[in-house]
Amino acid sequence: MNPDLDRLQPYPFEQLMALKQGITPPDLPHIALSIGEPQHPAPDFVLDTLRGDLHRLARYPLTRGEADLRTAIADWLSRRFTLPAGSLDPERHVIPVNGTREALFAFAQAVVDRTRNAAVLMPNPFYQIYEGAALLAGARPVYLDTTAENGYLPDFDMVDTATWRDCQLLYICSPGNPTGAVLDLPALQKLISLAEEHDFIIAADECYSELYFDEDQPPPGLLQAATAMGHADFRRCVVFHSLSKRSNLPGLRSGFVAGDADILRRFLTYRTYQGCAMPPPLQSASIAAWQDEEHVRENRHLYRDKFAAVLAILDGVLPVRRPEAGFYLWTPTPMDDRDFARRLFAEQHITVLPGQFLSRDNHGRNPGRNHVRMALVAPLEECVTAANRIKSLVTAL
Repeated sequence: MNPDLDRLQPYPFEQLMALKQGITPPDLPHIALSIGEPQHPAPDFVLDTLRGDLHRLARYPLTRGEADLRTAIADWLSRRFTLPAGSLDPERHVIPVNGTREALFAFAQAVVDRTRNAAVLMPNPFYQIYEGAALLAGARPVYLDTTAENGYLPDFDMVDTATWRDCQLLYICSPGNPTGAVLDLPALQKLISLAEEHDFIIAADECYSELYFDEDQPPPGLLQAATAMGHADFRRCVVFHSLSKRSNLPGLRSGFVAGDADILRRFLTYRTYQGCAMPPPLQSASIAAWQDEEHVRENRHLYRDKFAAVLAILDGVLPVRRPEAGFYLWTPTPMDDRDFARRLFAEQHITVLPGQFLSRDNHGRNPGRNHVRMALVAPLEECVTAANRIKSLVTAL
């Protein structure tokens, strides 16, 4: 067996199951705020497209995806991030993938040179796929703590020259999971300059980019930052996007990677051997989703309503704050985060995710400790009920 498998840590939801073991919750409807699985209805027109193209399952799909899908993705990226006309070539700059989870993992396997002292940098707390991808690529994970003191963003100025020299891949997540913090254009451009100076690749997980609160201020993206500073070839920049959160289609497993054409050419070779082409009906459904924005605006409206209602209930009860984007509340807890999660389940039948399960001990502390992540993905009524139950627990402490 691959010895690097022994370096993997238990997944957060495995730890959560163990934490809840042996607890008999009260006879109340269970409300799960632990997993970021969108619960809003999938768009009917996407499902209709999928059903209408099921006959295309009789064909082998291309690993690089169909030209119409690559074009729809390139057009969406150009519109959304105001990229110069023609700067994105669907033939060279885009690869459809079966959800960004598998692509974020596979990317490290393709780009990390394990014969060198490879370091992969990532925020802490983080989406655990980044760490697992680094470990199985034979690299050393380097954790960049995101705390209230630094605005829940990695402090890249604290990274020393030796670490940048070893860095081969930097994972960033903006808007962040779990913090909801957003890297602005100057911060993204600074990272691009660092990548040029130290010769590493930036993998930007932008899966939450379409869940924001101000319609006039969408979060910026890495390719947008690159073109704004004259990097028309997107050198060393690769972005990852998904329909899971944007379009409430987590089961479609549809996303894409886009950016540096030379990197994607080699990544496509890796994927050809991996055997992970998207089925043709899913490609048709994805085209329909990427070409429509009305359902995405409605999706944002639903999240705005939920955040407004929940924050109104928890204000003054917990130190809650609305994130810059995304659908998570990342809030400090009045006790150890594991104990808080256990009590919420035992007394209110609510499941939340302890913050320390999403982060690693680093420099003598765990930046996720005494925080919980709450995903406001359930319907509005359930989120309101959950907020009232949480308030009842906290005020009784």
